[in-house]
Amino acid sequence: MPIQLPPISRRTFLRRALLTGAGLALAPQLQAAMRRTDAASFALLADLHIAADAAKIHRNVNMAAHFDAVAREIVGLSQRAARVFIVGDCAFNAGEAADYAKLSTLLDPLRADGLTLNLALGNHDQRENFWAALESQKAAQRPITSKQVAFIKTKHLNWLMLDSLEKTLQTPGALGEDQLQWVVKTLDANRTMPAVILVHHNPGEDNKIGGLKDTDALLEIIRPRRQVKAWIYGHTHNWKATQDASGIHLVNLPPVSYIFREGDPAGWIHATTRPDGMKLELRAVDSSHKAHGQVVDLKWRSV
Repeated sequence: MPIQLPPISRRTFLRRALLTGAGLALAPQLQAAMRRTDAASFALLADLHIAADAAKIHRNVNMAAHFDAVAREIVGLSQRAARVFIVGDCAFNAGEAADYAKLSTLLDPLRADGLTLNLALGNHDQRENFWAALESQKAAQRPITSKQVAFIKTKHLNWLMLDSLEKTLQTPGALGEDQLQWVVKTLDANRTMPAVILVHHNPGEDNKIGGLKDTDALLEIIRPRRQVKAWIYGHTHNWKATQDASGIHLVNLPPVSYIFREGDPAGWIHATTRPDGMKLELRAVDSSHKAHGQVVDLKWRSV
Protein backbone atom coordinates (compact mmCIF):
# COMPACT_ATOMS: atom_id res chain seq x y z
CA MET A 1 0.00 0.00 0.00
CA PRO A 2 1.39 3.46 -0.83
CA ILE A 3 2.71 5.76 1.89
CA GLN A 4 3.04 2.78 4.19
CA LEU A 5 6.04 1.51 6.13
CA PRO A 6 5.34 -1.86 7.74
CA PRO A 7 6.70 -3.02 11.09
CA ILE A 8 10.22 -4.46 11.25
CA SER A 9 11.58 -7.13 13.57
CA ARG A 10 13.52 -6.16 16.67
CA ARG A 11 16.49 -8.04 15.22
CA THR A 12 16.39 -5.86 12.09
CA PHE A 13 16.03 -2.76 14.23
CA LEU A 14 19.02 -3.65 16.42
CA ARG A 15 21.16 -4.44 13.39
CA ARG A 16 20.34 -1.10 11.79
CA ALA A 17 20.78 0.74 15.08
CA LEU A 18 24.24 -0.73 15.57
CA LEU A 19 25.20 0.37 12.08
CA THR A 20 23.86 3.92 12.40
CA GLY A 21 23.98 4.56 16.15
CA ALA A 22 20.37 5.75 16.03
CA GLY A 23 17.63 4.46 18.26
CA LEU A 24 19.81 2.35 20.56
CA ALA A 25 18.52 4.18 23.64
CA LEU A 26 15.05 2.88 22.86
CA ALA A 27 16.11 -0.76 22.61
CA PRO A 28 15.37 -1.74 26.25
CA GLN A 29 11.96 -0.09 26.05
CA LEU A 30 11.15 -1.99 22.87
CA GLN A 31 12.14 -5.32 24.35
CA ALA A 32 9.49 -4.81 27.03
CA ALA A 33 6.84 -3.61 24.61
CA MET A 34 5.05 -6.91 23.98
CA ARG A 35 1.51 -5.63 24.40
CA ARG A 36 -1.76 -5.76 22.55
CA THR A 37 -2.80 -3.32 19.83
CA ASP A 38 -5.78 -1.03 20.35
CA ALA A 39 -7.58 -0.93 16.99
CA ALA A 40 -9.18 2.44 17.92
CA SER A 41 -5.91 4.18 18.86
CA PHE A 42 -3.86 6.34 16.46
CA ALA A 43 -0.84 8.63 16.70
CA LEU A 44 -1.21 11.77 14.57
CA LEU A 45 2.00 13.68 13.78
CA ALA A 46 2.83 16.61 11.50
CA ASP A 47 5.77 18.81 10.56
CA LEU A 48 8.74 16.72 11.67
CA HIS A 49 11.32 18.76 9.70
CA ILE A 50 14.05 16.19 10.19
CA ALA A 51 17.52 17.27 9.04
CA ALA A 52 20.38 15.07 7.93
CA ASP A 53 22.34 16.33 10.94
CA ALA A 54 20.55 15.06 14.04
CA ALA A 55 22.22 17.84 16.07
CA LYS A 56 20.78 20.63 13.91
CA ILE A 57 18.98 23.41 15.78
CA HIS A 58 16.31 25.59 14.15
CA ARG A 59 14.17 28.16 15.97
CA ASN A 60 15.87 27.01 19.17
CA VAL A 61 14.67 23.43 18.66
CA ASN A 62 16.54 20.21 17.97
CA MET A 63 14.05 18.56 15.61
CA ALA A 64 15.49 15.05 15.95
CA ALA A 65 15.34 15.30 19.75
CA HIS A 66 11.70 16.38 19.59
CA PHE A 67 10.88 13.44 17.35
CA ASP A 68 12.76 11.07 19.64
CA ALA A 69 10.72 12.30 22.61
CA VAL A 70 7.49 11.72 20.68
CA ALA A 71 8.60 8.25 19.54
CA ARG A 72 9.42 7.30 23.13
CA GLU A 73 5.95 8.29 24.26
CA ILE A 74 4.24 6.40 21.44
CA VAL A 75 6.31 3.28 22.14
CA GLY A 76 5.49 3.70 25.83
CA LEU A 77 1.71 3.61 25.40
CA SER A 78 0.13 0.90 27.53
CA GLN A 79 -1.59 -0.43 24.42
CA ARG A 80 0.03 -0.18 21.01
CA ALA A 81 -1.55 2.28 18.58
CA ALA A 82 -3.10 0.79 15.45
CA ARG A 83 -1.13 3.16 13.20
CA VAL A 84 1.01 6.25 13.11
CA PHE A 85 0.01 8.92 10.59
CA ILE A 86 2.62 11.55 9.68
CA VAL A 87 0.99 14.43 7.82
CA GLY A 88 3.78 16.02 5.79
CA ASP A 89 6.92 18.13 6.02
CA CYS A 90 8.95 15.08 6.92
CA ALA A 91 12.20 16.72 5.77
CA PHE A 92 13.85 19.81 7.21
CA ASN A 93 13.59 22.32 4.38
CA ALA A 94 14.06 21.23 0.76
CA GLY A 95 13.56 17.47 0.95
CA GLU A 96 17.23 16.53 0.67
CA ALA A 97 18.04 12.84 0.24
CA ALA A 98 20.15 12.88 3.41
CA ASP A 99 17.19 14.22 5.40
CA TYR A 100 15.14 11.17 4.45
CA ALA A 101 18.04 8.84 5.24
CA LYS A 102 18.11 10.24 8.77
CA LEU A 103 14.31 10.12 8.99
CA SER A 104 14.35 6.45 8.05
CA THR A 105 16.64 5.60 10.98
CA LEU A 106 14.53 7.67 13.38
CA LEU A 107 11.39 5.82 12.27
CA ASP A 108 12.89 2.40 12.92
CA PRO A 109 12.10 2.26 16.68
CA LEU A 110 8.41 2.83 15.93
CA ARG A 111 8.44 0.10 13.30
CA ALA A 112 10.30 -2.25 15.65
CA ASP A 113 7.50 -1.73 18.15
CA GLY A 114 5.12 -3.35 15.66
CA LEU A 115 3.67 -0.11 14.34
CA THR A 116 2.61 0.57 10.78
CA LEU A 117 3.45 4.10 9.60
CA ASN A 118 1.66 6.12 6.93
CA LEU A 119 3.39 9.23 5.61
CA ALA A 120 2.13 12.18 3.57
CA LEU A 121 4.18 14.87 1.84
CA GLY A 122 4.28 18.62 2.47
CA ASN A 123 5.82 21.65 0.83
CA HIS A 124 9.22 21.03 2.43
CA ASP A 125 9.36 17.53 0.96
CA GLN A 126 10.72 16.32 -2.37
CA ARG A 127 8.81 13.41 -3.83
CA GLU A 128 11.59 11.66 -5.79
CA ASN A 129 14.06 11.86 -2.91
CA PHE A 130 11.40 10.53 -0.55
CA TRP A 131 10.66 7.57 -2.82
CA ALA A 132 14.37 6.86 -3.34
CA ALA A 133 15.16 6.87 0.39
CA LEU A 134 12.25 4.63 1.33
CA GLU A 135 12.70 1.73 -1.06
CA SER A 136 9.29 0.19 -0.47
CA GLN A 137 7.75 3.46 -1.63
CA LYS A 138 9.73 3.60 -4.86
CA ALA A 139 8.16 0.38 -6.14
CA ALA A 140 4.72 0.86 -4.59
CA GLN A 141 1.62 0.66 -6.77
CA ARG A 142 -0.21 3.98 -6.47
CA PRO A 143 -3.79 4.88 -7.33
CA ILE A 144 -2.34 8.05 -8.88
CA THR A 145 1.14 7.42 -10.27
CA SER A 146 2.62 10.85 -9.55
CA LYS A 147 1.07 11.30 -6.10
CA GLN A 148 1.19 9.69 -2.67
CA VAL A 149 -2.42 8.88 -1.80
CA ALA A 150 -3.93 6.10 0.27
CA PHE A 151 -7.27 4.75 1.40
CA ILE A 152 -7.05 2.98 4.76
CA LYS A 153 -9.88 1.11 6.44
CA THR A 154 -9.84 0.87 10.23
CA LYS A 155 -12.21 -0.25 12.96
CA HIS A 156 -14.42 2.84 13.18
CA LEU A 157 -13.57 4.93 10.13
CA ASN A 158 -11.86 5.19 6.76
CA TRP A 159 -8.85 7.46 6.28
CA LEU A 160 -8.06 9.19 2.99
CA MET A 161 -4.46 10.38 2.97
CA LEU A 162 -3.87 12.96 0.25
CA ASP A 163 -0.82 14.57 -1.36
CA SER A 164 -0.87 18.39 -1.44
CA LEU A 165 2.79 18.86 -2.44
CA GLU A 166 2.70 20.91 -5.63
CA LYS A 167 6.26 22.24 -5.63
CA THR A 168 9.02 21.92 -3.04
CA LEU A 169 9.58 25.16 -1.08
CA GLN A 170 6.39 26.71 -2.48
CA THR A 171 4.24 27.57 0.54
CA PRO A 172 0.73 26.83 -0.83
CA GLY A 173 -0.22 23.37 -1.99
CA ALA A 174 -2.69 21.77 -4.38
CA LEU A 175 -4.35 18.41 -4.98
CA GLY A 176 -5.09 18.67 -8.70
CA GLU A 177 -7.98 17.33 -10.74
CA ASP A 178 -6.82 13.69 -10.84
CA GLN A 179 -6.57 13.51 -7.07
CA LEU A 180 -9.89 15.28 -6.54
CA GLN A 181 -11.59 12.77 -8.84
CA TRP A 182 -9.96 9.93 -6.92
CA VAL A 183 -11.46 11.38 -3.72
CA VAL A 184 -14.91 11.43 -5.36
CA LYS A 185 -14.58 7.85 -6.61
CA THR A 186 -13.26 6.54 -3.30
CA LEU A 187 -15.87 8.26 -1.15
CA ASP A 188 -18.73 7.19 -3.42
CA ALA A 189 -17.57 3.58 -3.22
CA ASN A 190 -17.45 3.73 0.58
CA ARG A 191 -20.55 5.54 1.80
CA THR A 192 -21.42 3.65 4.97
CA MET A 193 -18.33 4.22 7.14
CA PRO A 194 -17.27 7.61 8.55
CA ALA A 195 -14.29 9.09 6.68
CA VAL A 196 -11.49 11.47 7.65
CA ILE A 197 -9.30 13.43 5.24
CA LEU A 198 -5.58 13.68 6.07
CA VAL A 199 -3.56 16.21 4.06
CA HIS A 200 -0.61 18.45 4.84
CA HIS A 201 -2.07 21.82 3.81
CA ASN A 202 -4.68 23.77 5.72
CA PRO A 203 -7.93 25.00 4.17
CA GLY A 204 -7.15 28.10 2.13
CA GLU A 205 -8.68 31.43 3.07
CA ASP A 206 -9.45 34.59 1.12
CA ASN A 207 -6.39 36.83 0.73
CA LYS A 208 -4.11 34.16 2.23
CA ILE A 209 -1.92 32.17 -0.14
CA GLY A 210 -0.35 29.70 2.26
CA GLY A 211 -2.99 26.96 2.32
CA LEU A 212 -4.54 24.51 -0.13
CA LYS A 213 -5.19 26.29 -3.42
CA ASP A 214 -8.07 24.03 -4.41
CA THR A 215 -9.80 24.21 -1.03
CA ASP A 216 -13.15 25.17 -2.55
CA ALA A 217 -13.07 22.22 -4.94
CA LEU A 218 -12.32 19.79 -2.11
CA LEU A 219 -15.05 21.24 0.11
CA GLU A 220 -17.55 20.97 -2.74
CA ILE A 221 -16.78 17.25 -2.81
CA ILE A 222 -16.73 16.46 0.91
CA ARG A 223 -19.46 18.71 2.30
CA PRO A 224 -22.40 16.92 0.62
CA ARG A 225 -20.86 13.49 1.25
CA ARG A 226 -22.00 13.25 4.83
CA GLN A 227 -19.75 10.31 5.65
CA VAL A 228 -16.81 12.75 5.68
CA LYS A 229 -16.46 13.92 9.26
CA ALA A 230 -13.10 15.71 9.52
CA TRP A 231 -10.23 17.33 7.62
CA ILE A 232 -6.97 16.91 9.57
CA TYR A 233 -3.90 18.87 8.47
CA GLY A 234 -0.55 20.35 9.53
CA HIS A 235 1.48 23.09 7.80
CA THR A 236 0.69 26.09 10.04
CA HIS A 237 2.33 24.72 13.22
CA ASN A 238 -0.73 25.80 15.19
CA TRP A 239 -2.74 23.30 17.25
CA LYS A 240 -6.48 23.99 17.05
CA ALA A 241 -9.79 22.29 16.32
CA THR A 242 -12.76 24.08 14.76
CA GLN A 243 -15.84 23.11 12.75
CA ASP A 244 -17.21 24.50 9.50
CA ALA A 245 -20.83 25.35 8.78
CA SER A 246 -21.53 21.89 7.34
CA GLY A 247 -20.32 20.17 10.51
CA ILE A 248 -16.94 18.98 9.22
CA HIS A 249 -14.27 19.19 11.92
CA LEU A 250 -11.11 21.08 10.89
CA VAL A 251 -8.17 19.91 12.98
CA ASN A 252 -4.76 21.57 12.79
CA LEU A 253 -2.15 19.24 14.27
CA PRO A 254 0.65 20.68 16.40
CA PRO A 255 4.17 20.47 14.96
CA VAL A 256 6.45 17.79 16.30
CA SER A 257 9.36 20.11 15.57
CA TYR A 258 9.25 23.87 16.16
CA ILE A 259 6.47 26.38 16.70
CA PHE A 260 5.87 29.61 14.79
CA ARG A 261 4.11 31.49 17.59
CA GLU A 262 5.55 31.82 21.08
CA GLY A 263 3.53 29.90 23.66
CA ASP A 264 2.07 27.33 21.26
CA PRO A 265 2.73 23.66 22.01
CA ALA A 266 4.89 21.31 19.97
CA GLY A 267 3.93 17.66 20.14
CA TRP A 268 1.55 15.08 18.75
CA ILE A 269 -2.06 13.96 19.05
CA HIS A 270 -3.24 10.65 20.49
CA ALA A 271 -6.53 9.97 18.73
CA THR A 272 -9.07 7.43 19.94
CA THR A 273 -11.92 6.63 17.57
CA ARG A 274 -15.45 5.42 18.23
CA PRO A 275 -18.46 4.95 15.91
CA ASP A 276 -19.82 8.46 16.52
CA GLY A 277 -16.64 10.48 16.93
CA MET A 278 -13.02 10.80 17.97
CA LYS A 279 -11.19 11.92 21.09
CA LEU A 280 -8.02 13.95 20.52
CA GLU A 281 -5.48 14.27 23.32
CA LEU A 282 -2.61 16.72 22.94
CA ARG A 283 0.72 15.27 24.04
CA ALA A 284 3.16 18.17 24.26
CA VAL A 285 6.90 17.57 23.98
CA ASP A 286 7.20 19.81 27.03
CA SER A 287 5.00 18.03 29.57
CA SER A 288 4.89 21.20 31.69
CA HIS A 289 3.10 23.11 28.91
CA LYS A 290 -0.34 24.29 30.03
CA ALA A 291 -1.98 22.55 27.05
CA HIS A 292 -0.34 19.16 27.70
CA GLY A 293 -3.05 16.54 28.11
CA GLN A 294 -5.77 18.78 26.65
CA VAL A 295 -8.65 16.69 25.29
CA VAL A 296 -10.91 17.71 22.41
CA ASP A 297 -13.90 15.47 21.78
CA LEU A 298 -15.20 15.45 18.21
CA LYS A 299 -18.80 14.40 17.63
CA TRP A 300 -19.51 13.33 14.05
CA ARG A 301 -22.12 15.22 12.02
CA SER A 302 -25.22 13.23 11.17
CA VAL A 303 -25.64 11.40 7.89
